[in-house]
Amino acid sequence: MAALNLTKQLLMWYDRNRRILPWREDPTPYHVWVSEIMLQQTRVEAVREYYDRFLHYLPNIRALAEADPDFLLKLWQGLGYYSRARHLQEAARIVCEQYGGVLPQTAEALQKLPGIGLYTAGAISSIAFGKPEIAPDGNAYRIFARLTRDEGFIEDGNTKKRLESGMREALDQKRPGAFNQALMDLGSLICLAHGKPLCEQCPLFFECEAGQNDVAEAYPHRRPKKSRRLEEKTVLLLERNGQVLLKRQPAKGLLAGMWLFPMLEGKKSPEAVTAALREHGFSNFVASDLQPLGSAKHIFSHIEWHMTGYRLVLDGKAEVASKMPEPWCVFESDKDYDAAAFAWAAPEEMAERYAIPSAHQMYLIES
Repeated sequence: MAALNLTKQLLMWYDRNRRILPWREDPTPYHVWVSEIMLQQTRVEAVREYYDRFLHYLPNIRALAEADPDFLLKLWQGLGYYSRARHLQEAARIVCEQYGGVLPQTAEALQKLPGIGLYTAGAISSIAFGKPEIAPDGNAYRIFARLTRDEGFIEDGNTKKRLESGMREALDQKRPGAFNQALMDLGSLICLAHGKPLCEQCPLFFECEAGQNDVAEAYPHRRPKKSRRLEEKTVLLLERNGQVLLKRQPAKGLLAGMWLFPMLEGKKSPEAVTAALREHGFSNFVASDLQPLGSAKHIFSHIEWHMTGYRLVLDGKAEVASKMPEPWCVFESDKDYDAAAFAWAAPEEMAERYAIPSAHQMYLIES
């Protein structure tokens, strides 16, 4: 692989074909940082709207650091992987306390902040500050695995180190940000992760060992994925005086700090739901009052929820019991009842105030 020719061809292609994206047109450190965190595990087109709205309400690092955590999660609602938003705010507070509200320029310093790893640090440092740092994301690893026809598993540390070495060799010292963004675009548009890569359109085709041998789809090698754990849940929309009961998840764990509709473990029958509700202090209804809301599925990285929903309109005087036993709790760390973990919310309040994840989106519509 001739690094000099590869770099020249890559940047020529990028200058002609680069995607026009809002964070690229105004690549301040804050803009680059926010966009890169949003783009983790999320498609570019899905991020655009969230990015604009996020900057409208939180235009700088200090505003992010001082934002109400519930409001931050509400802004993030729909993007998923909510720990990203919490890490953003935690890092912003550290930047304000230790760096005077200005992001550090070096990748080494950036990686010490919550939520910023090798890739994000390299992206911020190279794009916003022009530092000669690589930004090895999935696109970059895939491209260099194909260029060199690397036989290692892409998940392995030694494989990544070999590929990163190739990236550093090819990195353009004068335009490191453009080089890293060119790899992002090439991986998204040409050297595809899913489906047949468009080798005939690739500016690096004559430098690519996998492309030249028509085996690009076979690279990179991946270890078999572990199967997801399936969990059955019964989702309850409990309505009272036009409001719906919400339950906040614990501060740590899956969907930490988010608001969900109460759930029971397992796929429950109307009779089982009725028994559970009566145990928790709800009465004056029978099983036939429960309205089925259908089934839904949500996939997390290692868990898959299969959900069944019911809606129940309660008597206007219905209250949450003073003690919520275990069936209401999805997570082991949340056995003890906390009154602040429950709220009755009208539809307009859910739309404006409460961050409800996409896992319950179908039932949010039903409410």
